[in-house]
Amino acid sequence: MEIYSNNGQGWSCFIYLCMCGAICESFLYSVPEEKKSGSLVANVLKDLKVDVKELSARRAQLVSEGTRQYFQLDPNSGNVIVQERIDREALCGQKDSCILLSEIVLENPLQVHRIEVEIEDVNDHPPQFSKKEYLFEISEHTSTKTQIPLESAEDGDKGENTIQNYLVSPNDHFSLDVQNRSDGSKYVELILQKQLDREEEAQLFLILSAVDGGSPRKTGTAKIVIDVLDANDNAPQFHQSVYKVKLMENCLPNTLVTEVDATDRDLGSYGDVTFSFSQLPDTVARSFKLNKYTGELTVAGIIDYEENRNYEINIRATDGGGLSAYCKVIVEVEDRNDNAPEVTLKSLTSPVPEDSPPDTVVALFRVTDRDSGENGRTSCTTEANLPFMLKVSVNNYYQLVTQQSLDREKASEYNITITATDQGSPRLTSTRILNVQISDVNDNAPLFEKSTYEIQIQENNIPGLLIGLVRADDLDTAQNAKVTYSLLPGKVSDQPVSSYVSINSETGNLYAIRSVDYEQIKDFQVTVRAVDSGSPPLSSQAMVRAVVMDENDNVPFILYPLQNGTSPSNDLVPRGAEAGYLVTKVVAVDRDSGQNSWLSYELLKATEPGLFSVGGQNGEVKTMRPINKRDTFKQKLIIGVRDNGHPPQSTSATLSILLVDGFSDPYMKMVDIPKEEIMEKEDRTLTMYLVICLAVISCIFLVSLLVFVAIKIHKRSKFIESSPLNFPVGPNFPENSGDADGGSLSRAYNYEVCLAGGSLNSEFRFLRPLFPVFSVEPPHNKVESRISSASQEIPSHAVEGQLMNQVRI
Repeated sequence: MEIYSNNGQGWSCFIYLCMCGAICESFLYSVPEEKKSGSLVANVLKDLKVDVKELSARRAQLVSEGTRQYFQLDPNSGNVIVQERIDREALCGQKDSCILLSEIVLENPLQVHRIEVEIEDVNDHPPQFSKKEYLFEISEHTSTKTQIPLESAEDGDKGENTIQNYLVSPNDHFSLDVQNRSDGSKYVELILQKQLDREEEAQLFLILSAVDGGSPRKTGTAKIVIDVLDANDNAPQFHQSVYKVKLMENCLPNTLVTEVDATDRDLGSYGDVTFSFSQLPDTVARSFKLNKYTGELTVAGIIDYEENRNYEINIRATDGGGLSAYCKVIVEVEDRNDNAPEVTLKSLTSPVPEDSPPDTVVALFRVTDRDSGENGRTSCTTEANLPFMLKVSVNNYYQLVTQQSLDREKASEYNITITATDQGSPRLTSTRILNVQISDVNDNAPLFEKSTYEIQIQENNIPGLLIGLVRADDLDTAQNAKVTYSLLPGKVSDQPVSSYVSINSETGNLYAIRSVDYEQIKDFQVTVRAVDSGSPPLSSQAMVRAVVMDENDNVPFILYPLQNGTSPSNDLVPRGAEAGYLVTKVVAVDRDSGQNSWLSYELLKATEPGLFSVGGQNGEVKTMRPINKRDTFKQKLIIGVRDNGHPPQSTSATLSILLVDGFSDPYMKMVDIPKEEIMEKEDRTLTMYLVICLAVISCIFLVSLLVFVAIKIHKRSKFIESSPLNFPVGPNFPENSGDADGGSLSRAYNYEVCLAGGSLNSEFRFLRPLFPVFSVEPPHNKVESRISSASQEIPSHAVEGQLMNQVRI
């Protein structure tokens, strides 16, 4: 009766909630017990009238009414599946219907659908007797048709799967009578069909079988041993077959529940009745104890309404002769307010963006109380002066929503205390603290410390060298404040800027990709961009100017005289030049800058030390004293050129200077004949002349003038062929006896020296026109005198005149 009353109350509450619009709709499904975990119960998409995407988007979840979650909702398919194996007998006992209540909760908008899953019984329990063997002592004087009550077997299944019939093994004395009680259960009695005769058979053995109606059928057996006695022909009788009592939960141990009473009309030991539990479940054994002599049923353990709301206790009364009778005690547990409300968080949105509009749902939770009636009715409150408020929803669901704008800079998080109170007496309260983080909105762009940076790069730097650092700070937090650096596209000397500089995207460190040459690039600019990781990302830019610092890595280069050795040249200096006479000027350049390009000149080596000097700053070569006839015809100077860098770089230039007696034509120069060839020809000619002279003097001194003239003509023709002295007029000034490795002036830049007659003044000019080379022959007697002398000087003014006349011709 109480079971149906509880179901009626549940249905009444359900109908009331439906009328109020609290629960949208109720669905009924069924599933056999003992299904494996993951087994399909039903698909709710059709019943909910939603698709899979909407089911997942609205964060659908299955919430069990009880403390254990037997089912699970798959939001990706809409399938309700078994999460934990269900034992109907452990869950509902012997109730006719076993229904598990759950709710499907859909958010945005909030909908709650009631799910009722009926657990169908399967034939998984065979009938069982409490004992394997029952002993009965029956007097031989017991009359036929005597009924001997037997203990019924227990079957945990229900309906057709429970016990349907009892059978006894074939015998001559007993038959079996199966009866139905008022509560629908079956009990069985042995009926004596034939008088017992102890002298014929003192002990009988029977097999009692209990058969259920499942498929396949299952059978439980027990052995019945009958000792044939005398006199005890009455079994004990209970005053009530069913006792119903109410018991308050959490009552103290040894509290009296009820007292059962049974009597036996027999006398003596046959009329002494003792009480014991029959078919004792574990829950009854833990909670109750029975006095075997008085029949008092008392509390032995903890009585918890939330665990068991009622108990069915079978008690057996046995007399001294072994006859027994049975009764049932139904204990209904009354609820007491011993459970505080529970706040179960279903969803929590944290962090919450600071720009969230009002009425944004932050948390969804449910308040439940395991007690019933007023003890289970709850209310929920939260703190005041918070930008949040509670909205009551259906079926004890609450929504925590924003009620005003949030400001992360004022408060980055809130600890919100939820207080739930029931209506019992005394009232019980529970609290739960929700930590809600306020997330940042990307409303601040990264800011560089400077708008323009200037860094210095040493020339010939090592690739990969750290050359500078840029830094940008973002006032936002987390990803919004995470700054990434990059270089904007640009050009440096027609090359991408990324081929010169790279930047670490996380630290802002700038690195040189390649070695930089100051002579090619003096400076360049790079634009650095800082972007945060917000959505949408914000950015700012800064200009980085890289200045290349010069390094003394270039050797001075001699422009004049050229030192390539291809066109050697000589500078002519008249022997009448006074001290301070400008001979020539060494011109050099350095590709470096600053003090690395400051050049100084010095005379390293000279044929005649003290004859020439070099200007330390301008490279001008001048005479230090007048030239005399003892000075060598060919002078060789080595001029050193050094820059002012650290360490200094230096080079040298070789000058060839010819000392001449004088010349009037500023463009007259000697033919470019190799030194070895000229010396060889002069030596051969001199030897030939000496031999001829000695022969003429010794042998034919008085040879006729004709022979002498012929010899002279012969000598003249021989000299013309060898051309020992030729003066070219043209772009180059070769020397007849100079060094092969002497430097020469470029054809594009020629010096010319113009001397006035009898004057030592000179004029130094550049870029004179180029003239063709002419060969001239000096008078025979002058040539002989030059050949015989070791000084090899330039012809005199008379010879110059003749040469000039030949040139004009």
